[in-house]
Amino acid sequence: MSSMRPENQSSVSEFLLLGLHIWPGHRGMFFTLFLGMYLITVLGNLLIILLIRLDSRLHTPMYFFLSHLAFSDISLSSVTVPEMLMNMQTQQQSIPYVGCISQLYFFILFATLDNFLLAVMAYDRYVAICHPLHYNAIMREGFCVLLVAASWITTCAHALLHTVLLVRLSFCADNVITHFFCDITVLLKLSCSDISLNELVIFTEGGMIYFPPMAIVLGSYFCIGIIILKAPSTKRLLKAFSTCGSHLSVVSLYYGTSASVYFLSSSWDSKDIIASVMYTVVTPMLNPFIYSLRNRDIKQALEMFVNRFNLFKWRSLHPLAADRSTWRYMS
Repeated sequence: MSSMRPENQSSVSEFLLLGLHIWPGHRGMFFTLFLGMYLITVLGNLLIILLIRLDSRLHTPMYFFLSHLAFSDISLSSVTVPEMLMNMQTQQQSIPYVGCISQLYFFILFATLDNFLLAVMAYDRYVAICHPLHYNAIMREGFCVLLVAASWITTCAHALLHTVLLVRLSFCADNVITHFFCDITVLLKLSCSDISLNELVIFTEGGMIYFPPMAIVLGSYFCIGIIILKAPSTKRLLKAFSTCGSHLSVVSLYYGTSASVYFLSSSWDSKDIIASVMYTVVTPMLNPFIYSLRNRDIKQALEMFVNRFNLFKWRSLHPLAADRSTWRYMS
């Protein structure tokens, strides 16, 4: 249990984000690298959302959940990366107190939402493989909307709770954050108030928020593995791999990087910051590649989208030929 530290109780109006430890001569290279990764994240996930909206074959529960995951990934990166890029470019490392608290709220929200959506998607794969005959009855549209709505409401309340508990704390003269965004664990270390209530809520309510979705993911794939092993066949294995391979890759990236940051480290150092970059920047960027390269439906939808785009482009460049072909077709 932490007690109040007898330091200067002056309230801070801003924090200093030390960011990544980059040599001055390498800042331009890293700025270009992270800007490219951010643009790939935004455009790649927007493309997935667009494909799911345009292709009627993707109007299924699995892709409905995937579209929300893509939006959450865009938002998670947008909470941290633009601020980091601005600090690299301007070398102005300060962030206002209100901006820091806002960043913390939205980071907790979208990081937790990813956790819930991955659990919902794992349950969807469990029903599809273990109860295929009842899939349409169980995963009906109203139930899917309810799962997503419950995920949003729960994560919003979770983020608000921890943000309100943090706002009640006082911060001392030390306002240097050894990170590239406002993370709750770092902010608690800077506080000169009693943080025992915050720690209690993190370990109790936070545990109830994070571990049940993880248990659903593990339990779903454990049941899927048992079903496959009971009647092993090449066709069944290929079907399971095609439907679960992409999701398993994303789950491994998400839980692997987040666990290394929040559960396997005792203090913030360069290894934790690198793991945070993987968790907040690299993982959201890789998700579109994982789902597009390892998912036949997404690849087919992408090919159809490209063909439509090329046809539209050809018609815009050759309007007379397009009118003649349309006239012949109508005749």
